[in-house]
Formats: sequence, structure tokens, C-alpha cells
Amino acid sequence: MGPWSLSLTGGLMKILAGDIGGTKTLLMLADVSHGRLSTLARERYTSADFPDLAPMVRAFLSDAGLASDGIDAACFALAGPVARQQGVDRARLTNLPWELNSTHLADNLGIPQVALLNDFEGIGHSLDDLPTEALHSLQTGQADPEGVRLVVGAGTGLGVCIVPPGHPLCVLPTESGHATFAPADTRQARLWQYVADQEGRCTREHLLSGRGLGRIARFLVAQGQSPGQSLGLALEGDDPAPIISQLALEGSDPVAVEAVALFLAVYGGQAGDLALGCLPFGGVFIAGGIAPRLLPRMQEGGFIQAFRHKPPMSHLLERMPIQVIGDTDAGLLGAARHAASLCQQPDQAR
Repeated sequence: MGPWSLSLTGGLMKILAGDIGGTKTLLMLADVSHGRLSTLARERYTSADFPDLAPMVRAFLSDAGLASDGIDAACFALAGPVARQQGVDRARLTNLPWELNSTHLADNLGIPQVALLNDFEGIGHSLDDLPTEALHSLQTGQADPEGVRLVVGAGTGLGVCIVPPGHPLCVLPTESGHATFAPADTRQARLWQYVADQEGRCTREHLLSGRGLGRIARFLVAQGQSPGQSLGLALEGDDPAPIISQLALEGSDPVAVEAVALFLAVYGGQAGDLALGCLPFGGVFIAGGIAPRLLPRMQEGGFIQAFRHKPPMSHLLERMPIQVIGDTDAGLLGAARHAASLCQQPDQAR
């Protein structure tokens, strides 16, 4: 990875950043000087191989032949809600038996300042520093540089955060992915009922996630559509989403094509609902691992049509710039940026 440019000023500082998921964790040690971040070491680990984060960080520094001495600040973006109270960040990861405490990590690792962020908070912190080539426009809109920004992203789950205007940068995490899904038409109402019968309720995340794409394909089959052999075999497994996406992009299976079209209609509609809740004229950013893979289908217009179709407020939604974040390192970049900002604002570490 080449150097990143950060919209920060200040002299040389050494920071540690991490993007922690239930499956994998990315760790990076970097120097930041006058708004330029240069990677010193970077490694990917299988999260479940470690009992906690601190042993993983020690292994990372040992593998790189480095020590924690001289690290000015650290920030870890993680998949799960973060509670902040009296200057301490606490988190329990959604898919790992880890309970993290920023003060304990600082003491254990000998790092003066440690912060924990929700993974979508991390992406929110990256928005000012994402390179132009990492963004793919779906709707130009009329960008307001002082406007609210919204980040929505389907991947393993559905993440949402809001970035209000102002300095220093503030990111508001949410758990909106677990809100109840509101169908936009009769077919989506049948989809809601199909999922609710299985799960007890139907949330946004039940549909807008890798597992959600599989649920949508199985719903279409339950409605009488006939998948091809490859899709049929995939639907018998636990994670058919990669095969559904591949077949849809190839156009080789009508059920896969229809599943992705319905997925994107739900995605666009729910993103539009979320946008009406905060009016993000500064931009809507579609993050997560699914959107970059389905970008050619997203650019066909179904997502945007569903996003805008909110009469009598469609005219507002048409004004909002919408971009897909294609950089899967956005969470790591945001964690690095936040760690660097801690060095500049030691009295506002969290």
C-alpha cells in the first residue's frame, strides 16, 4: 500500500490502527507527518486464532520486529457497538468472544491513547481522506460541503452511520440495520412475511447482507421460480451469496439476476428511507463488501430508482450525491485518521 494523504496537520507521530472483524483483522503501524501517512508494517490475522486483541497486537509488533514503545496512539474499528462512558470505550464484538476496554488496552500495550470505534464509525472517519479513484458515482446530485453525510453498507451485516458537519470530525454510529424492514410494494410485503415466518421478524439486515441475498433467492424459489443447477446447489449451502452475485453479473441464471435486482431495489429503498431521516446533502456513501462486487448492476439504475421513489419527497432525494466506496481499506484508513487526531487533541481523546 502506498502512502495515504490525511486532512490533518502536525509533526511526526506514530500510530497503530486496526480493522477488526469476526473473521479477519487488519493491523497497521504507520508514521504520520504533515498529513501524510506512511505504512511501517501491515498484517492480516485470523481473528479466532487469538483469545483477545492485546495478544494479537503483541504478535503483530513482534512479527514486524517492532515494539510498542514510541507509539503515540492507537485506534481499532470493530464489528459491534461501542459504549463510551467517563472517557473509556468498551465493546463486545458481534461474532467474537472478545470484550475490549480502551483503558485496559492502553495499560496492557503501553500506548498512551487508545480508542475503539464501531466499524462504520471507522468508515465515517475515512470520508475526508478517501482518494477519488476509490469512489464510484451513482448520482451526481448537488453536493453541499457543509451538509450531513450518511454511510450505509451491506456486507456480513448492515452498517449505518451519520457524519454531521463541523470540526473536529464527529461520527454518529447507529444500529439502524436492526430496525424493522418496511416493504415498498406487495412483493416486498410477501418477502417480509417469508422472512418473518422464519426469523420471528424481518429487519433490514435480514435482507441487506450476504445472508440476506441468499434469503431473497430462496424466497424467489419458494414463489415458484426455478434456479439453474449451479444456483440450486449454492442455495443448499450456508453462503450462496458469492455464487448468486457471480451468476447475476454473468446474466447466466434468471433467478440470480432477479434476486440481485430485488436485493438492490430493497437496498435503494432502505437507503432512501435512512436519507429522509437525516437529509444528507453532503453525500450518501454506500460502503460494505457487497456494493463494489455488484457495482455494474447498481449502475443500471434500479438502486437509484428505489432510492428516489419517496413521493412527495423525491425531489429532495434527487439532490443527494450518492457514491459507492470501492476501497475495502476505508475502515482501516478511518481508524488511522482517528488515531492521528487523538495525538492532536489529547484532551478530547474520545
